[in-house]
Amino acid sequence: MSKSSREIIGHTPIDVQWIGGANFEAGRTDGPKIRIDGDAQAAPSPFDVLLASIATCASVDVVTILEKQRTPARALSVRVEATRVESVPRRLASAILHFSISAPGTTVEKATRAIELSVTKYCSVRSSLLAEASVSWTVKLDT
Repeated sequence: MSKSSREIIGHTPIDVQWIGGANFEAGRTDGPKIRIDGDAQAAPSPFDVLLASIATCASVDVVTILEKQRTPARALSVRVEATRVESVPRRLASAILHFSISAPGTTVEKATRAIELSVTKYCSVRSSLLAEASVSWTVKLDT
């Protein structure tokens, strides 16, 4: 599908509020907030949140796929190991998602396929890392 023929849909805005030091709160305007700490002392760092987002996005898909296979998950956890490039910006170079799944009735092959489908096809966070998404900005100074 060409880029021009893709449907573009909006996403609910996310507000980020500085609360002091390197700490911020982020979330939808009327939704729950998460704390993010640029120094990773009081909360996960922005990069930690990115890795958690990849793992969570993939996990949602895996749980859904296992349900459709009629082998629903009883438990699922993911450990993410990542490497970053050394130069600035220290972007993600690679990540390994280590899934631990309890889903009676499933097989390693079916669980592996569910993960593969999620990571390569369905996970929007993972796909966003590949896309050349446009990022722009505006500035409003409050005096």
